[in-house]
Amino acid sequence: MKQVLFLTRRIPQPAMERLQEVFELKVNPRDRALTQAELIEGVQEASALLCMLTDNISKAVMDAAPNLKVISNYAVGYNNIDLDYATNKRIAVCNAPGVLTESTADLTWALILATCRRITESEAYLRAGKFLSWEPMMMLGQDVFGKTLGILGMGRIGMAVAKRAKGFEMQVIYHSQSVKESDLAFKAKAVDLETLLKESDILSIHVPLTPETKHLLGRKQLELMKPSAVLINAARGPIVDEKELIKALQQKRIFGAGLDVYEREPHIPPELMALENVVLLPHIGSASISSRNDMGLLAAENAICIIEGRKAPSQINVFDKN
Repeated sequence: MKQVLFLTRRIPQPAMERLQEVFELKVNPRDRALTQAELIEGVQEASALLCMLTDNISKAVMDAAPNLKVISNYAVGYNNIDLDYATNKRIAVCNAPGVLTESTADLTWALILATCRRITESEAYLRAGKFLSWEPMMMLGQDVFGKTLGILGMGRIGMAVAKRAKGFEMQVIYHSQSVKESDLAFKAKAVDLETLLKESDILSIHVPLTPETKHLLGRKQLELMKPSAVLINAARGPIVDEKELIKALQQKRIFGAGLDVYEREPHIPPELMALENVVLLPHIGSASISSRNDMGLLAAENAICIIEGRKAPSQINVFDKN
């Protein structure tokens, strides 16, 4: 008899088919994220859980599943999972790194160009019937070519974003807790956080969300940025104090922001929605067909390996299996 895997949202078909080879699948029938009560109800018979970043995998969820052996997250980040508690309960926790790096880097550059050159604002202007003729002062934006790109967090995605800057002949500076200049295969200068904020024309965030990085960028940090600077966040919303970012944008203390993530998703503050100097996307960093397929297959393989007693491709926590 197959063991049960609870899947909190439908994922691309290749991964569903792979899971069905090994598991009896129990799938969330609703086209939305589950409530905590629904998660607790759904996971009770499961030996494996394949969940989304939007799912809060709390102590209560894990306690509701006495047979649970693995939590496979359909995401790179895993701040939605109580990792310490899972480890204490000897539940393997896995994520899906690497397979979405290039797609997220591409999306980051889409935000950079759209924000600097006011692309979405210009399109809305045209669609509203306001484009009557070419004007010398219409929709003036910031150049990207030759500017200084600041990378906050030089992990896989940060590196991929930085590599793309070569085509724009940009200077790349970065702040990272672990990566040294000698570790990089391209030219970039390591700087402290204050220097990064002061010197970046475009600041792109790529650190994980941890207790240490929550509100890493608040009022004091935003005040260090240039009035012409652009802030890009395709990492995690709470890294930036959203209220302070709104104030900075309202007061034009920075030129603009490009956001794919928010502090309390899916809630977007009305004050942010009302601003024209911000590009807003619905958390689509990894939303390419190829990346989402690969994410699903990796998440599936993680769950299968743990259940079959093999080493998973990307298990996060470590504990003695005996």
